[in-house]
Amino acid sequence: MMKNMINFSNFSKEELKDILDLAYDMKKNPEKYAETLKGKKLYTLFEKTSTRTFLSFTTGITELGGSYYNQLWEDSNFVLGEPVSEIKYVCRNVDIIMARLIKADTVKLFADNVTVPFINGCDSTYHPCQILADALTFKEHFGGLNVKLMYIGAKNNVFNSLVEFFAKMGEGTIYGLTPLVNETAVDADFYEKAKASGHYVELDPAMSMEEAKKYVADMDVLYTDTWVDMEFFNNPAYQKQKEETLAKMMPYQINKELLAGSKARVMHDMPMHVGFEISQEVVNDNLDLILDQAENRRHAEKAVMVTLLTK
Repeated sequence: MMKNMINFSNFSKEELKDILDLAYDMKKNPEKYAETLKGKKLYTLFEKTSTRTFLSFTTGITELGGSYYNQLWEDSNFVLGEPVSEIKYVCRNVDIIMARLIKADTVKLFADNVTVPFINGCDSTYHPCQILADALTFKEHFGGLNVKLMYIGAKNNVFNSLVEFFAKMGEGTIYGLTPLVNETAVDADFYEKAKASGHYVELDPAMSMEEAKKYVADMDVLYTDTWVDMEFFNNPAYQKQKEETLAKMMPYQINKELLAGSKARVMHDMPMHVGFEISQEVVNDNLDLILDQAENRRHAEKAVMVTLLTK
């Protein structure tokens, strides 16, 4: 049966482990996989801007022997046409689709109507490929998934996929300090179910940073993400909202003071707004790890594409 990757709900723990093992081997032995997807065609569609998603998928499919065809949303007839017929037309031409879209509803529309495997490259609710890259980074740098991770920032798509992953895998624990809550489309009981797994701890969002330091001292990883979505950061229409968000969140910056006395390493899914969610000093100290995390998008996504097309 054909599978899509929208989030992790239709993948078992074992299937996700297999994807990570494959990604790990692909990174170590790329030549073994140089023709794995020979002749396969990937269509990439971008409604949201991207650096990592574009480069990782397009270089990834090329390294596997396939080809790609990229389109921006505004250059496509998804803007103008009847979307279901447009989706089905694209499927007549390619073997797999990756779309980076704004709304979860649009992702669902694709998932419900594709006739080739579909990958959610990011929407307002989930970012599964980012978290698979993060998990590959845990595997490389911490010897596996059994890490204690504290996420400080916005309760957003990246956070949702981290929570879903830890709860699904039953290894490690994510501690969430999320004073800022973005609008997402998770089920009403999403966080309660994750808490019940024992692998997600929701911290008091009003917690002071002095209190937070007690948790930080015991962590393997601190993780943050941008507080203001990329599309809005330099948009004058969102200036007031941006200023209010930054004023609220500046006390939660990951900086040297917060990390004092902690062995925790810092991860960020990029792009970084240095001086806001993370200080320049912390970036300097952790840049190699952050870049490994970013590079691992390519390897994780190669494993996803091969799994969806061949398993």
